Amino acid sequence: MIASLRGRLIFTDNTSAVVECGGVGLRCTVTKNTLYRLPQKGNEVFLHTFLAVREDSLDLYGFSDSDELEAFRLITSVNGVGPKLGIAILSEFTAERLTVFIASGDAKALTAAAGVGIKLAQRIVLELKDKVGAVSGSAAEDVKAIGNATAHTNTAEAVAALVSLGYSQSEASLAVGRLDGTLSTDELIKQALKSLARRI
Repeated sequence: MIASLRGRLIFTDNTSAVVECGGVGLRCTVTKNTLYRLPQKGNEVFLHTFLAVREDSLDLYGFSDSDELEAFRLITSVNGVGPKLGIAILSEFTAERLTVFIASGDAKALTAAAGVGIKLAQRIVLELKDKVGAVSGSAAEDVKAIGNATAHTNTAEAVAALVSLGYSQSEASLAVGRLDGTLSTDELIKQALKSLARRI
């Protein structure tokens, strides 16, 4: 298994990068997020990698950080999500946003990725919601806030009210989950709206 690559970046296009390691150029399919983080051609690059072994091919996928690689492994564990679709999903969302969407049950947001319909998005949420609870890193605080948003009747009602006003499930869950859960539903809605307005 090739776990990582360090070498000179010699080529990029819209979907891949070629890294020269010891005189051998290795092509990695990469996400758009990784592509944007790559250095200029000729400079040294380090990529975390995943090698997909199939009967007729060996496909190497590269990621700029370990969070993105772990999100790729997680998303491709879902039935119906292969490596190419996993790359498409992580090209649309950062690993952190993907984790937040899954934790909040926001299947609709996942359909923004090419190749993901509502049924597949719902399956992704269903199969992975319990698994993202143990995430670490930058998404951990957001996942904790989302858990807080569904912990009590008043917070759940506030989230539902915000969703009915047009906010996404994940936006509403994050805004309410970061507030004091002992507040009344009305007060939670008011404070969450203020918080959401500041982000615009």
